[in-house]
Amino acid sequence: MSLNADPAFWAVADKHLTRYGPSFESIIVERAEGSFVYDADGRGILDFTSGQMSAVLGHTHPDIVSTVNRQMASVAHLFSGMLSRPVAALAERLAALAPGLDRVQLLTTGAESNEAAIRMAKLVTGGHEVVAFAQSWHGMTGAAASATYSAGRRGYGPAAAGSFVIPAPNSYRPRFKHPDGSNDWQAELDDAFELIDRQSTGNLAAFIAEPILSSGGILELPPGYLAALKRKCEERGMLLVLDEAQTGVGRTGHMFAFQRDGVTPDILTLSKTLGSGLPLAAVMTTEAIEQKAFERGFLFYTTHVSDPLTAAVGVTVLDVVERDGLVAQARERGERLKQGLLALQQKYECVGDVRGRGLLLGLEVVSDRQTKAPGFELGARIMEEAMHRGLSMNIVKLPGMGGVFRIAPPLTVSDAEIDHGLAIMSDAIETAARAQ
Repeated sequence: MSLNADPAFWAVADKHLTRYGPSFESIIVERAEGSFVYDADGRGILDFTSGQMSAVLGHTHPDIVSTVNRQMASVAHLFSGMLSRPVAALAERLAALAPGLDRVQLLTTGAESNEAAIRMAKLVTGGHEVVAFAQSWHGMTGAAASATYSAGRRGYGPAAAGSFVIPAPNSYRPRFKHPDGSNDWQAELDDAFELIDRQSTGNLAAFIAEPILSSGGILELPPGYLAALKRKCEERGMLLVLDEAQTGVGRTGHMFAFQRDGVTPDILTLSKTLGSGLPLAAVMTTEAIEQKAFERGFLFYTTHVSDPLTAAVGVTVLDVVERDGLVAQARERGERLKQGLLALQQKYECVGDVRGRGLLLGLEVVSDRQTKAPGFELGARIMEEAMHRGLSMNIVKLPGMGGVFRIAPPLTVSDAEIDHGLAIMSDAIETAARAQ
C-alpha cells in the first residue's frame, strides 16, 4: 500500500483542517528540492507551479537555506518600530532595480501589500473608488478581496464602496475586433472607461492591475495597453498600482514585467517571487507619493512589517537572480517551454491557445477549437493524468473561457526538466482525450 494513504494522517487532516479552496491532493509531501517535490513513497513530482507560483529559485535552494540559518541565529523578528540592516539593504536593492520607485515598505503577503497600496492611494488622492479587471486576483482580505473578481465574491456580504471593474483584454477571445478579427484593445479600453466615468462619483483613487492576469487565465496585457491605461489614470487623477506578485523578480524575462512597456507605475507591489516561497512582500512608490502619504498620516503598521529574517531572504533572492543570470535564463527557458507547448497545440485539437511570457505561460484547453467551447472536464482529466505521471500543474476555470493551465516552473528549471514536463503533458493529453 502507498505510504500516501497513511490512515492516521488523513484521519487527522479530515477531522481538523479547514477546507479553504480546491480539494487537497491525495499525497503527503515529505520534502522538496529544486524543481521537484517528493511524496511519502519517495516519488519525485515535477513542480510546474513553483509551489504557490512563488519558489522562483526552486525548493530548498542552498543559498536560501544558508541565509535562513544565519539570520535565525542573529535576529528574525523585531518590534515594528525597529530597523535592521537586512531591511535597509533590501529596500536599497529594490529601489535600484526600479528607478523612480525609491520608497519601500516590506510586508508579508500579496494581499497585505495590495491593502497597503490601495490604502495609500486613497489617502494621497482623497478618493475611494478603485477599478480592477474582471479576471483579477489581488488577495483575500478587505480592499484586496474587493478588487478581486476572478473568484470568491459570492456569500461574503458587500464589497468596499466604490469597487468598479472593467474587462481585461483577451486576444484569444476578443470582445472588440479590428476588421481582420484581431483584438481591438484600445476600443475596449475606451468603452470601459466611458462606463467607469458614468458610474464614478468623482472620487477615483486607483486602478490596480496585474501585467499578466494569472488566476484570470494567463491574460497578458498587450504591448501599448499599459501606457494607455496609465494615461487613463493620469487624466482622472488616479494612481496606477501594478501587482507583480507572480510576474516580478525575473519570471517574465524582465526583472519586473512593466519594464517591457517602459511604463513605471505609481505604486508597485511585490510578493510571492520576492521571498522565493517565504512570506515577504513589498510596496514601492515614488518619493513624492510617500511624502504626501506621510504628511497625511499614512498608517499601515503590522506585526511583521520590516522583519529582518524575510528581508535577508529577499536580499539573497536578488543576489542569486543576478549572480546566476536568471532573468535572461527565464527568457531562454521560457522560449523552449513555449515552443514545446506550441508543438502540443499542433498535435492536439483540444489545445486552443498558448500564451504568456518567460516562465509564466498558459495553455487553454477547449472541447472544440472552432467554437472555442470550454473544455473544463477534459482539462481536469489532463491534470489528473499529469499528476499520476509525476507532473504537478494547476488549472483555472473561468466563465466564458476554457480550462487554462498556469505553467510556471522555477527560474532554475533545467532544459531536461522542461523536456520531461512536456513529455508528461503530451502523454496526459493523449490519454485524457482518448478517454472522452
